Amino acid sequence: MAHRLGSPLEDVRGPEDSTPPGVLPPKEEKAAWVQAMFGRIAGHYDLMNGLMTFGRDQTWRRYTVSQLGLGQPGDGAVGERLVLDVATGTGDLALEVVRQVPGGRVVGLDFVPQMLVLAQAKSQPVAGRLSLAAGDALCLPFEDGVFDGVVTGFALRNVTDIGAAFGEMARVTRPGGRVACLEISRPRLPVFRRLFHWYFYRLVPLLGGWISGQRAAYTYLPHSLTGFASPDEIAAMMRGRGWHDVQYRRLMLGTVAVHVGTRAG
Repeated sequence: MAHRLGSPLEDVRGPEDSTPPGVLPPKEEKAAWVQAMFGRIAGHYDLMNGLMTFGRDQTWRRYTVSQLGLGQPGDGAVGERLVLDVATGTGDLALEVVRQVPGGRVVGLDFVPQMLVLAQAKSQPVAGRLSLAAGDALCLPFEDGVFDGVVTGFALRNVTDIGAAFGEMARVTRPGGRVACLEISRPRLPVFRRLFHWYFYRLVPLLGGWISGQRAAYTYLPHSLTGFASPDEIAAMMRGRGWHDVQYRRLMLGTVAVHVGTRAG
């Protein structure tokens, strides 16, 4: 796994970064469209994540959660820590928080009922430490400053307003709490970028269609990266919405990025 510190250079968008008409929903229909789409693929979501990432997605989740800094040995307050997982899906990121923060509690939020059903089944062994809630990342159903940390994975490409999502995460986080965000990014090495494009845009829809029967969904998912904000642009949005000390690292040859920020006081 390659780690790279964020630089002031933005990703270079090449001529391959275009989307055929009809693949992405109009902005005003995106929320309902995404909700229905994830509902259709929920049963194959974990399997496809593992296949698409060659099994590296769990390693990325472990790294993401570690950036919260809530599981340090000797931290007397660790048992009181409360963490929010925004767009928890089937709960893998929330379960990683449970593993890394001894005694801590996690709330996993998602707006896809089918995903929450699967997360509920996976959370049974840690009942009492992981609770689930239905809700929208753009209007979190929680009071101000109640969480010690927030995580989110592979969610930003599916919201209609990234800045507003980070603003809501900041609102519900106590001053000094941290956010850690895992998201796909465009690799910058030219040769690898072309290989990644062929794999992500051509092979993934075929694989997803064969396994899940939902080729349209696995055509949308790659193309949701087209025109998506670069890691530098995401960092700038975070700084504008209540987060400071914002940094990011690229992993897996730049195909994913983990952003970290601290809630301003």
